[in-house]
Amino acid sequence: MSTLLLQCVAPLQSWGTQSEYIVRDTGREPSKSGIVGLLCAALGRERTASVDDLALLNMGVRVDREGKILRDYHTVFERKVVSHRYYLSDAIFLVGLEGDKDLLAQLHIALKHSHWNLFLGRKSCVPSRPPYLVHGLIEKPLLTALREYPWLGQNKHEHDAIQSMRLVYEDNEKGNEFHRDHPISFARNQRLYHPRRTMTIFIPRPEFNPQASYPLLQAERGIT
Repeated sequence: MSTLLLQCVAPLQSWGTQSEYIVRDTGREPSKSGIVGLLCAALGRERTASVDDLALLNMGVRVDREGKILRDYHTVFERKVVSHRYYLSDAIFLVGLEGDKDLLAQLHIALKHSHWNLFLGRKSCVPSRPPYLVHGLIEKPLLTALREYPWLGQNKHEHDAIQSMRLVYEDNEKGNEFHRDHPISFARNQRLYHPRRTMTIFIPRPEFNPQASYPLLQAERGIT
């Protein structure tokens, strides 16, 4: 099986799945609808385009750094309404997608040369590192790729203090957690999501290799 890996790193991320107008929530890790939306932006797909091929990819998320929940207040003066918007601060995620090799290769190229700007859940959440990983296309099953890829952090002391890390992956047969974030349509006023099931496990910390998260390798920069 083939797996595509990408990184989600930013000062703020927000992966809402149950948002109402006055309360905009965030999950503790990237939602499938959010990641599929990011891939659509990279490909240049319109909101009305089908997302069936992307939604069928099996997704997993390794939590390299748990973010802290922040709440922000927004006031709409005309309507005198206060909304509560939640974000994840300083989180790092490694996202894996397993499926058709040709589709994953197309997505890998699209992440490197994105058609539209990419954001992590909301347009205000701009990545601090490109989601694209040079060695992100891997000929390994999803869980193996997520277990073995080097840690995305840069601080050796932080790495050494990690005992284990959380890994959330899709399992529609045995999964005991439910998320309503399997995208069917992103069309305006016709957004539709189905539920999916996931499992959470804890894995040993991966190896420390700061270059693993760099968008370009030395060879691509012409350095020998």
